[in-house]
Order: sequence, then C-alpha cells, then structure tokens
Amino acid sequence: MSESQKVADRSDATPPGVNSVDRFFKISERGSTFAREIRGGFATFFTMAYILVLNPIILGSAKDKFGEQLDAVQLTTATALVAAVMTIIMGVGGNLPLALAAGLGLNAVVAFQIAPLMAWDDAMGLVVLEGLLICVLVVTGLREAVMHAIPQPLKQAISVGIGLFIAFIGFVDAGFVSRIPDAANTTVPVQLGGTGTLTGWPILVFCLGVLLTIGLLARKVKGAILISIVTMTVVAMIINSIADIKAWGLTTPAWPDKVVDTPDFGLIGDFSLFGAFGETTAITVVLLIFTLVLSDFFDTMGTVVGISAEAGLLDERGKVPNLGRVLLIDGAAAAAGGAASSSSATSYIESAAGVGEGARTGFSNLITGGLFGLALFLTPLLTIVPLQAAAPALVAVGFLMMTQVKHIDWDKYEIAIPAFLTIAVMPFTYSITNGIGAGFVAYVVIKAVLGKAKEIHWLMWGTSVLFLVYFAINPIEQILGVK
Repeated sequence: MSESQKVADRSDATPPGVNSVDRFFKISERGSTFAREIRGGFATFFTMAYILVLNPIILGSAKDKFGEQLDAVQLTTATALVAAVMTIIMGVGGNLPLALAAGLGLNAVVAFQIAPLMAWDDAMGLVVLEGLLICVLVVTGLREAVMHAIPQPLKQAISVGIGLFIAFIGFVDAGFVSRIPDAANTTVPVQLGGTGTLTGWPILVFCLGVLLTIGLLARKVKGAILISIVTMTVVAMIINSIADIKAWGLTTPAWPDKVVDTPDFGLIGDFSLFGAFGETTAITVVLLIFTLVLSDFFDTMGTVVGISAEAGLLDERGKVPNLGRVLLIDGAAAAAGGAASSSSATSYIESAAGVGEGARTGFSNLITGGLFGLALFLTPLLTIVPLQAAAPALVAVGFLMMTQVKHIDWDKYEIAIPAFLTIAVMPFTYSITNGIGAGFVAYVVIKAVLGKAKEIHWLMWGTSVLFLVYFAINPIEQILGVK
C-alpha cells in the first residue's frame, strides 16, 4: 500500500483513546477503526479457511510406517481448534493482524517425509520438539537478533517477493494457472487454465472477482476485498445451483445438508515426544527436525516482516513491534499444532488480505480466531466459499505488497542482486524460505567478493551457512548414509 493511501487511511480513523479496547490494541493510534479491524478479520478468515479442508486432505491421505491413517473429521477439528486458539493468542499477545493455522508445506513434510518412517504420534512428537526448539531460540534472543541483522532493503525484497508469491498462489488456487500434466515433454512448466485456455464457470467467477476487487480498490471503496469475496461467493452459489458444477475444487459453493456438526477432539494430545528416536536413526531425526525448524523459522520471519511492512507498522529501523512476543507465540503455535496432531501451525501470509482490508492490530485476530472457533461446529457452513471467490483477494494484495519494490536501490548491485533473487525465487519455487535463503547467500557472497566482508553481520554469515546446508541437504544425507 502506498504512503498516500496509508495517510488517507489514518485521516478518517476514530479519535484516540475511545475506550479501553481501543487503547489496549492501539486501534486509533495505528490509524485504524473497529470497522476496518472487523472487515480485516473476516477477509483473513475467508482467504485461509481452505486450510480446514486442505490440511485433513494432506495429512489424512498419508500413511505412517505401520499403514495407519489419521481420521479426517478429527483432523478438521484439530486444525480449526489450533487456528482459533493461536490466532486469538497472537492478537492479544502480539497485537499484530497475523493469523495462524497449520502450515502448508510443513504438513506435506510431516505427511510424506516423516510419517513413513515412524508412527503418527512419533511424527507429531517431532513437530512438538521443533516448536519447543524455536521457542528456545526466541527466549535466547537468537531468532529476534537474526531478524534485526537483515539489511532493510532485503526486508523490503522479502515483502515484495511474498506479494508475488501470494498472487501466484491466488492464480494457481483458482485454476487460472496450472501445471502441465506431462511437463517432461515441454519446456513450459505451467499454462493458462487447465488446457492452455480458460474454460468453465469457476474460472469465470475468479476473473470477475479479480475485476471487481481491483475496480473497488481503484475507487478506494471501504471493504473492497470482503465485498468481492462475499459477492462472488453468492454468484458462485447461484451458478452452481443452475449448472451443478463439479470443478470447484476443495470447496463447493452450495448450501450444505447440515449447518451444525459435532467436533471430534480424538487427536488432541496424541503425540509421543521422543518416540521417533526408537523408530529411526538419531541422525535422521536431527535432520528432520532441522528441516522443520529452518522452514518454519524463515517462513515466519518473511511473513511477519511482509505483513508488518504492508500494514505500515515497521519503525524507522525496519523493526516489527512486539517482535519477541510474536515470535514466541509463533513457536508455541508450532508445538500446539504437533500436540493436536494437525501438524506445525505457523503465521499465514494470507493475513495480508486482512491488512489490505484495513486491519492494523490484533483486534482483527479476535474476529478471525472467533470464526475458526465457530468452524468447530459450523464447518459445513463456513467452507462454502470456493477458492475462486477468495483467490482474487490474494491477487489484489499481491499488487499492494509489490509497491514496496520502489524503496530498493536497484543501481547498487550488492543489494539489488540479492533483492532480485529473494523476489524471484519465492514464487518460482513456491517457497518463502527458498527465496530468503537465496537472497541471504547471494548477499554474503557479493559482499565478500567486493571486499566488504566486515560489513556483514555475523548472524548473516551463520544463517547463510545454514541455508547452504538446507539447499544441499540431499547430498549431505547421502554422504552420511541417511535413508
């Protein structure tokens, strides 16, 4: 969001100190209003509600070492519970508009890399250990120190890269962009639509949603993103009732057979903290935890910086408010996700949709967390929003975050090249962590080549070495004989 937009947002905010809630969350102080926070909370929920469907699909489709599978209904309950509790805790304790839920990518690692080596409770125990280790890094100050050691232009590049990344997520989730099924026989890895052309009513809903969202944003309509999501959901429901379409994806825009469902808490607490060490080698366990920690560590770092920058909350030195508490809560969320058998919970970049709607404080989290709480009982009702109706929000927010690219000095190659790699690698590899790693390593190498090694913070050296290990994890495993 541009500076002029942020100033304009602050100009019509409510007067400071309206009530104790306003003062506690600093709503007026940050140039927001209760209406914006509420709209932002709804927008964030609707752009990440897909996790209630997707997480059970990913974890529930995998088998552990003994051929056991997790129950999908129990997974849905665990996913909603952790998201509700940790999002509210982040709002109250961290006071950032940053929602949390089971992390995509991390859940795939648990399902397809860790679970085949051990029982499910042992795998979830590793997730708990990962979360506890991150909490230790926060308490010792190391995690916060790493974030402060990052040069400001790289932080801006992280935000821009995340903007392109979530826009790409929006295009892919909606089916506007798809993988080519037999990519080995072509030099083009992705294509327009499912066949090289745009076909079907769901794609039309997405395209109309993008046009509606950008039109409302251009006219500076309050609630533009949320208006678009609700409007296109209604349109999708009408279309689906007439055409009975089967290609919506994870969620179908149709009124459910039942609105209320009973939650099943059977997976809560079903984990074994050290059971993994009895199922596989200690080296394998250590490498698995290292992979989880590094991914979670830097995914969160990029998300927190990106969301805070877009909300205009970074101070003059590029620091995030309440950073220590935010990182500690995020680490605790990872452990909570493992304890609930829903995989590691982490901060969601889709929170940018709420920021784009005006959210600037943790009050919006009360709304998002409350909706996840309702989802424990109203999952059939709250998951009728199709991805094609929610994805336009990600595309629009991607644009808003992209505007920060103007703050990077592109004439200064020692920062411009690492910034470029950070921005490019995120969407091209579908990973925030990979983009940050590429930028870090390039920054250190270029500085060293230019004879400016003394200007590099020692933590940048250390994290860059860790990233080299991360990128070379496969040959390292082969050298160590890890299967």
